[in-house]
Amino acid sequence: MKNIYTWSAKPTQRNLTIADLKFFKGKKKFTQVRANTFDEAFAAEEAGIDMIVANAKNIIEVRKGSNNLFLTASLFWEEFVTKEEILKGAFKALENGADAIFTPRNTEVIEMLSNEDIPVMGHLGLVPRKSSWFGGLRAIGKTPKEAHELFQKFKDLENAGAFAVEGEVIPENVMKEISDRTSMITVSMGSGKKTDVIYLFMEDICGDNLIPPRHAKAYGNLLKLKQQVNIERLKALKAFKKDALSGKFPQKKQSVSISNQEFKKFLNLLNS
Repeated sequence: MKNIYTWSAKPTQRNLTIADLKFFKGKKKFTQVRANTFDEAFAAEEAGIDMIVANAKNIIEVRKGSNNLFLTASLFWEEFVTKEEILKGAFKALENGADAIFTPRNTEVIEMLSNEDIPVMGHLGLVPRKSSWFGGLRAIGKTPKEAHELFQKFKDLENAGAFAVEGEVIPENVMKEISDRTSMITVSMGSGKKTDVIYLFMEDICGDNLIPPRHAKAYGNLLKLKQQVNIERLKALKAFKKDALSGKFPQKKQSVSISNQEFKKFLNLLNS
């Protein structure tokens, strides 16, 4: 653990710092997951995951579950639109306990944040919300021209001051060559294992989805458990209704009564 000060000037400890990540680039592999609740963050730290990403609005709750893991705050497009909103949102997330900011916005935004010494992670490759530009959800960089254009975008992010970048659904061999040619920490989301960090969503890892993305692998089956919970909930509700209408509920142990003597006094008061 490293002793640091948070952006709100409070002493604390982190498992990793920006300096650590830059030092270990190309030397050591790290893992990263998305965590947006106390339970998810707590489980990530207990499991030895290295880094977590959380929506900016969830930082305080996530920090209660994990106070030590390196945490990147994701700024949602619809919540942080203008440059002023983005800058204020970034500082607020850092004040609440984030160590870095994630945004898929343009290089001007990256540079604005970087100029304030805010650690910024960009997003390149298949950015799902921009998928219409690519003709739908598909791998990015599968032709020499597209791969080279992608490399130039990585260099533009680097020059704008990003310390890290998520590369999503990029061919592994292309991603490796780009990673070897940038000083940024490269984070793979479906882009193979030749990067500095391997990243998956919590719900994909834990098996929350009926049909997980092609690049993901489920290591659990929370969906089955949730379906069982729903079955038990429905079963319980039906049984409650049946007993309530038939007079089986509530029974004596679920009810409160007063003594006969006190009840008679109550009746006398009603009738007086």
